[in-house]
Amino acid sequence: MTYKTAMVSLEVGQSNAARLEVAAQLAERFGARLIGTAAAEFSPPLYFMEGQPAERLIDHGRAAVQNRLKVLEAEFRAAMQNRALEVEWRCAEDFPTRFAIQQARACDIVVVGESAAVGLADPYVRVDSSDLVLQAGRPLLVVPEACNWLDLRSVLVAWKDTVDARRAVRDALPLLHKSSDVTVVEIVEDGADRTQALSRVADIAAWLLRHGISASQQVREQCGDVATQLELVASDVGAGVIVAGAYGHSRLSEWILGGVTRRLIHPSKRCSLLSH
Repeated sequence: MTYKTAMVSLEVGQSNAARLEVAAQLAERFGARLIGTAAAEFSPPLYFMEGQPAERLIDHGRAAVQNRLKVLEAEFRAAMQNRALEVEWRCAEDFPTRFAIQQARACDIVVVGESAAVGLADPYVRVDSSDLVLQAGRPLLVVPEACNWLDLRSVLVAWKDTVDARRAVRDALPLLHKSSDVTVVEIVEDGADRTQALSRVADIAAWLLRHGISASQQVREQCGDVATQLELVASDVGAGVIVAGAYGHSRLSEWILGGVTRRLIHPSKRCSLLSH
């Protein structure tokens, strides 16, 4: 199993340097083709206009969007020169999240930047990574702005006995094969049976071994906030990537993420590979 095609989602008005560098490294390591995508929509003014002034405003707004997308294409092609096996550019005047979800059908993995803080994402120019991870049907590699290296020396698998975690480990197999140090950890929540947790991580380690991946196992003695405990383990093992299931559900038209997933969609130090 490998990644044959990766996709990197760029955004207007944001720094794309980190995600472009990590996407290029991903393409190099797996000999993959790389699709660059971007979309933006003209944001109408809050005040009312009509007639020719309104038409001119819309025309200027759309022209500005098209120009900004051309700048992103040039940035993508320059960053991928002599690094990816093959490159392709896709863009549109559209809402970025909707466009990224549609285009994800063409790839094995999607590289995105860290999500904007809750309530600050502009849907006209920014991808909502929360919606993307829950609707794309592909794993997301979330890259913090401070990260410019796909560090696979140590990878942490954050285990929870759910469908999402099982998909995440399966989706991460190509990365895990490249890692020299894989750790499977389960954080025991208050009242949970630690013995059962030990049995679960042993099963995952044995499954990985049958795929040619040797993994150590951890079940923390400490309970408490799972996201905090995961960060402590990741720091202890020097993890460059955390692999985890993305947990969420739809409440009316809004996707609501679990607390751990919210932390991993806003990584500060290391990349996150998330699947749903």
